[in-house]
Amino acid sequence: MAEQYDVIVIGAGPAGENVADRIVKGGMSALVVERELVGGECSYWACMPSKALLRPGEAIRAVKRVPGARAAVTGEIDFEEALSRRDAMISDLDDKYQVQWLNDQNIPYVRGHARIDGEKRVSVTDKDGNVTDYEANKAVVVATGTAAAVPPIPGLSDVASWDNRDITTLNEAPGRLIVLGGGVVGVEMAQAWNDLGAKEVTIVEMADRLIPREEEFAGEHIKKVFVEEYGIKVLTGVALESVARTSTGISASLSDGTTLEADNILVAVGRKPLTSDIGLDTIGLEPGKYIEVDDELRAVGANSGWLYSVGDANGRSLLTHDGKYQARIVGDVILGKRAKAWGDKKASPRVVFTDPHVAAVGLTEEQAKDQGINVRSIEYGFGWSAGAATFGEGIEGNIKWVVDEGSKTLVGVTFVGPGAGEMLHAATIAIAGEVPLDTLWHATPAFPTMSEVWLRFLEAYGL
Repeated sequence: MAEQYDVIVIGAGPAGENVADRIVKGGMSALVVERELVGGECSYWACMPSKALLRPGEAIRAVKRVPGARAAVTGEIDFEEALSRRDAMISDLDDKYQVQWLNDQNIPYVRGHARIDGEKRVSVTDKDGNVTDYEANKAVVVATGTAAAVPPIPGLSDVASWDNRDITTLNEAPGRLIVLGGGVVGVEMAQAWNDLGAKEVTIVEMADRLIPREEEFAGEHIKKVFVEEYGIKVLTGVALESVARTSTGISASLSDGTTLEADNILVAVGRKPLTSDIGLDTIGLEPGKYIEVDDELRAVGANSGWLYSVGDANGRSLLTHDGKYQARIVGDVILGKRAKAWGDKKASPRVVFTDPHVAAVGLTEEQAKDQGINVRSIEYGFGWSAGAATFGEGIEGNIKWVVDEGSKTLVGVTFVGPGAGEMLHAATIAIAGEVPLDTLWHATPAFPTMSEVWLRFLEAYGL
């Protein structure tokens, strides 16, 4: 007879862990199944190691902007210490502490490959091939995440290209590196390894700018900084057509007729859902696709409403914090509370941790216009406030606020500047809370802080 739990969670990344925690704290039982490391992609191969690799260069530049302190910065980044810090941040790719956390929360955990086997049924195959059957009394939640997508470019599969897992766990700096893709992973890893000693870094982006999903000025500013200050080559509006292994490395042919020579190539062009082998076909859903969900995170097309999906696997927002948000929502729904997810659509904050940061929440101006919103945008220099002056010299960047003129509320904000990610939450609150500008006017920013730019925005708007 199959073992029974109220809820079975497939995947123990941040979203899956939070679902189980919410369920258990609410008085139900939950089983978590994970085939790799408890903690998921973010903990070991994405968010945490990438930020650890970026931080040394960012910290040095921050000090060099401050007169009186810059003279104290001598020598170069300690490469071995930087990697040691990275390894500590990812627990040396050991999930014992995450497993202990599950134990401390009284959440049963099974390591193995889970497959749905009909309504509310899950079979788990362990590393030795043994299969155990489980049954959920209430719900099954899919939180399997995503993996790096690899485009069908001739020769790419033959040159042992790298993905995010490879690039974040390197133990020596690459020589000549091509970065295919100018999105978040591409620009972050280009900068990190350029700081850490890569001989040459070249970004190839098919779109006309870096970070193409954000405001145009953001990608343009990052490109300018990369090229003029960091010596990173940036090629936009050009596609990679083929690659081949040569006696001296890799030869990459581009759509404009040029050829690049490199030692390694990082593929950072997007993600694909890890749903191809979890039994979706047994319940009438298509394997290998994002699991479409409603605002209660319930899978669309699954009978009886027992299947849910959170995090990257549902495709709503491929961000760790939004996956955890969804996990809390779905936990409440299963527990019988009234809850619906909307923050991950309306006020999703996102940060590109290059130096300078690109920090944004809500809609870009173009996205807002595409939705038929009558908008007015206000721009202001990131380094124009007294607060910015206290941080040092050369604080550059830009800010754009996008206002819905009908409701007089913000629908989008983008900051580009050093450390801008730490300024983002005020904008997130304003958008999620639909705070009228007339009310926001009374939230006085402290002087002299970077947040004084909010006062300048409201003054420019006319309040």
